[in-house]
Amino acid sequence: MTAEFPIETIRAQFPALARAQPFVYFDNAAGAQAPQNVLDAVARHLLDFNVQRGGRYEKSREVDRIIAVAREKVAVWLNASDPSEVCFGMNATSFIRLVSLAIGQTLEPDRNEIVVTDLDHDANVATWLALKGADFVWWKMRDDGKLHVEDLQPLLSHKTRLVACTAVSHALGSLVDVAAVARAAHDVGAEMFLDCVHYGPHAPIDVQAWDCDYLVCSGYKAFAPHMGFLWGKREKLMALPTFREDFIPDEPPYKIEAGTFIYENIAGVSAAIDYFETLGRNLGAGPNTPRGALVTAMSAIRNYEQTLSRRLLNVLAEANATVYGVSDPTRVAERVPTVCFNLGKKHPADVVERMARADFGIRDGHMYAPRLMARLGLAMDRGAVRVSLVHYNALDEIDRFGESLLQIAR
Repeated sequence: MTAEFPIETIRAQFPALARAQPFVYFDNAAGAQAPQNVLDAVARHLLDFNVQRGGRYEKSREVDRIIAVAREKVAVWLNASDPSEVCFGMNATSFIRLVSLAIGQTLEPDRNEIVVTDLDHDANVATWLALKGADFVWWKMRDDGKLHVEDLQPLLSHKTRLVACTAVSHALGSLVDVAAVARAAHDVGAEMFLDCVHYGPHAPIDVQAWDCDYLVCSGYKAFAPHMGFLWGKREKLMALPTFREDFIPDEPPYKIEAGTFIYENIAGVSAAIDYFETLGRNLGAGPNTPRGALVTAMSAIRNYEQTLSRRLLNVLAEANATVYGVSDPTRVAERVPTVCFNLGKKHPADVVERMARADFGIRDGHMYAPRLMARLGLAMDRGAVRVSLVHYNALDEIDRFGESLLQIAR
C-alpha cells in the first residue's frame, strides 16, 4: 500500500506546506497543519454562523446541527457505539483533570490505587498525583522505551481503581498494547483511562475493540483546530460526579461540556474527519461505509508512516545519533515516526537552532515528561531533540533533514 500512497495529492491539500517552503514541518507532535477543507469549514462558520447555539432562529439552529454532526463523525472515527459518549471542550488536559477530580470523589479506602506510568505526558500523570486519598503505583517502562503489559499485571489487585496510560509515547513514539491493558485492568475490576492525543493522527482508533473506559484526544494534533474531546462509555460518564449548572441535564455529553466551547473549531474537527473519509474512499479499499473509509485511510497512513520511520531511523544512525526507544528500522511496527534523540555531547537547543537555520521546525527540551527524562538520564534543562512526522511528510524531506544533521554531527 505504501507505493500507492498518494503523497503529492495529500500534500496539495495542506496549503501551509507550500506557503512555508523551504521550511519543513517536523514538529507535528506539537500540532499538525490543517487541510484546506478544515480551513474552509472554520471560515464558513465564522462568516455565516458565528452565533450562540440553542436559539429559535435558523442560524442558531445550524450551530446545533453542526455540533450534532461533528459528534456523530467523531463517534464513527472512534468506533463509539453512541455519539452522546463524545464530549467537546478546550483540550485533552482539561478533560483529564475533569475525570481525575470525579474519580477522586469516588475513591474508597479498599479500592484507591491508581496506576500511572513514567512514559506518559505529565498531563496524564500530575493530574492523578494531585488527588488526595489515592495511593499511586508506578508502571515503569523498560530500557527499550516501551511499556510491557506483563510488568503491569503484578501491580494490579483488588485495590486498583484505575490504570492511566498513553496509547503511544508523545516523546519516544513507542506504541502500547492498549487492548491488553484494558483486559488486565478489567480482570481486577479496575477502569482504564487512555491518553490518545498523540495516537490520533497515526492509526485507526477503536474504542470498542480496545475496551477502554475513557479516552481523550486533541483535534489540533489530528489536522483540526485547537480543541479537545473526551470519550467514555456511557454508563461510566453517567456515574461521574461533575460540575454542572442546575438547568443542565445530568447526562452525557451535557454534564461534561461545562460552558461554551469554540464552535468554529468543532466545525473544523468535523471537516478533518471528512478529510480522512475522503482519503479512504479515494484509496478504494475496505467497506464502502464512513467507518470503512476511515479505517482504510488510517491504515494506509499507518503503513506509509512506517516507511517514514525506517528512513528517519536510518538517517539518524548515519549521524551517530543516540535514539531513545525503538531504534531498529526492522521494528518500526512498534512505533510511530516520533523520535527523540541526542547528538553526542551537543546541546539539544544548539542542534535545534542550527536545524531551524536550515529551515526545519523541530523541538528540544523535556517534552513535558519529567519522569521520562529522569528515566533516560537526561537533565530537564537539556532534554532531547524531537522529530515528529505525519503522513503529509515526504521521504525527500527526511533526506534533506539527514544532510543537515550530518553537517551538525561532524
